[in-house]
Amino acid sequence: MTGDQQDMFQRLRALLPTAWFPGVAQFLDALLAGIAYALSFVYSLWAYAKQQTRIATATDGWLDMIAWDFFGAALLREPGQSDDSFRFRIVINLLRGKGTRPAMVQVLKDVTGQAPIIFEPNRPKDMGALNSPTSAGYCGVARLGSMAVPYTAMITAFRPVATGGTAGAAYCAAPSQSALNTPLASSYTNSLSYTRSSASDADIYAAVDAVKPVGTVMWVGIR
Repeated sequence: MTGDQQDMFQRLRALLPTAWFPGVAQFLDALLAGIAYALSFVYSLWAYAKQQTRIATATDGWLDMIAWDFFGAALLREPGQSDDSFRFRIVINLLRGKGTRPAMVQVLKDVTGQAPIIFEPNRPKDMGALNSPTSAGYCGVARLGSMAVPYTAMITAFRPVATGGTAGAAYCAAPSQSALNTPLASSYTNSLSYTRSSASDADIYAAVDAVKPVGTVMWVGIR
């Protein structure tokens, strides 16, 4: 692997004239192996530092420092929140369109990977209008509107597709995923513990709250 001790050793060995040393030189190789170990450690520090220069790859406390630089105390990591989850919150609050319906659709697509369903009771186009062929209920079934709930929307968001398990996995790997008499099986106490999702429900609620206009009410249902 690039940057590991063996890689550094081979690079150092390649720099030496082949006529000076035999193919196997125990003392020389031991010396170079020690130098290679130090160089591989330095390389790992450089690779780690490089990761911290971008929000997409930053981890640990460096991600908290990035959030503080942009938002101060307004955006802090929740107790026990993972790097991926915290990164979502940073991204949705940074250079993000706000206060519009397209902005709400876009932020939820970015967080969940799926477009939400948004219904505004005070918006004729979300219902049916006789002279508006593009309205939802012009030639079909639509919800009833209401003038009694202005500045209100009902949002149906969808959880990201879970990853980590595969179809039929319990059939092929019963001891590790699905076994009633095997306490170490993933489904022994929780059938979903073998799968994981990149964004939690809390991330979805935070995205809606970050983008919604001031003075509005957003009812959110998550599927």
